[in-house]
Amino acid sequence: MTDDMLVGLYSSGNAKAFDVLLDRYKDKLYAYISFVVRDTQLAEDIFQETFLKAIVTLQKGSYSSNGKFGAWITRIAHNLIMDSFRQDRSENTVSRESDERDCLNDSRFSDPTVEDCMINDQTLADVRALVDMLPDNQREVVFMRYYQDMSFNEIAIATGVSINTALGRMRYAILNMRRMVTQKNVSLNLL
Repeated sequence: MTDDMLVGLYSSGNAKAFDVLLDRYKDKLYAYISFVVRDTQLAEDIFQETFLKAIVTLQKGSYSSNGKFGAWITRIAHNLIMDSFRQDRSENTVSRESDERDCLNDSRFSDPTVEDCMINDQTLADVRALVDMLPDNQREVVFMRYYQDMSFNEIAIATGVSINTALGRMRYAILNMRRMVTQKNVSLNLL
């Protein structure tokens, strides 16, 4: 069933239709929220609030079915994230915890050599650090494009900007990352 069909069923009182929508979008939406806010508790709160807002909007009949439920719910999450950032900025508290991985104890790396694992992990950590240094709007577009495999049209809808602005943000993100690689003399080679 299409998203719009499920929304129609939910609006008619079929609660299981919303469960299908939730299952369809929960992983992708949580991954997006978690990547942007980088705080598990805050990500869970925003995730829950996103679906609560969606439920309220659907129950009021305010949702206009246009075949873009995924972009619509991502836009709700985006707005809640921006509200959270604004609140954090006013309180001057920002947390930037890093996610380090131990390749020596990871069974997925049993075939390659230990050196290969360490080089790959360092390269991925370097890329992640470069992405983390990008301005919020550029980091968000990079995450949506490369981690969520969203089209630029979907990114534009989710972030509430034009396609050209989304493309521009990606272009500047790549240019900024290249500049940072040169300035910091970082080698980005995966084995």
